Amino acid sequence: MTVTSTVDPTEIAKFEAMAAEWWDPEGKFKPLHMLNPCRLDYISNQIAAEFDRDLTQPLAFKGLRILDIGCGGGLLCEPMARLGATVVGVDAAERNIPVARTHAEQSGLEIDYRFTTAEAMAGEGEQFDVVLNMEVVEHVADPLAYLTACQQLLKPGGLHICSTINRNPKSFAMAIVGAEYVMRWLPKGTHEWSKFITPDELFELMRKAGLEPVDRKGFQFNPVTWKWRLSDRDLSVNYVTAALKPA
Repeated sequence: MTVTSTVDPTEIAKFEAMAAEWWDPEGKFKPLHMLNPCRLDYISNQIAAEFDRDLTQPLAFKGLRILDIGCGGGLLCEPMARLGATVVGVDAAERNIPVARTHAEQSGLEIDYRFTTAEAMAGEGEQFDVVLNMEVVEHVADPLAYLTACQQLLKPGGLHICSTINRNPKSFAMAIVGAEYVMRWLPKGTHEWSKFITPDELFELMRKAGLEPVDRKGFQFNPVTWKWRLSDRDLSVNYVTAALKPA
């Protein structure tokens, strides 16, 4: 069976070059470190609600199998593992995997990190309760094919959480001009505005891929407190969605 990949080699090269800096909160991944508490809040609450888990209890996600696609250095995998989930982290940038493995070992966590793609795993028939697809879809060559692979990786009734960046003048000003040129949080060229996806476009792509969208929220940055928060109304730049695979 031939597996078609949606990996964009140019995009992978960008993240290969930054691999060693994943766990440096002041390094090139500073924006993700700043956003991570907000992302984790959304992810944890969506999983808890869908699978009837109590986040006040230890190992609340025990028994759940979670896949993090584009796992990078493991910024999402490690918190999921601490909550008791069986976690698989995959990345198409090979240099990210030893970084993630080393940090997990140092943290005393067992996480299955693999250098592979969503399409390859779907072709092998792997399935998960939850697929995390965070800040990846704007970097792939074929978003519909990629989201279809994500859908195939879910068990019936499984939860898909996907975040990305909206496409409008504000997102160009903030995510590219602001983050890459003014604040220099990210290397120039990290993002391509033409690859950004509006919330309505993403919902339509997910429906075509066989997923049922159930929620979307914005990630809103406060320049005074320098913190992110979830917003029901402001999806103008960064946003996150939840969708289900029909049971």
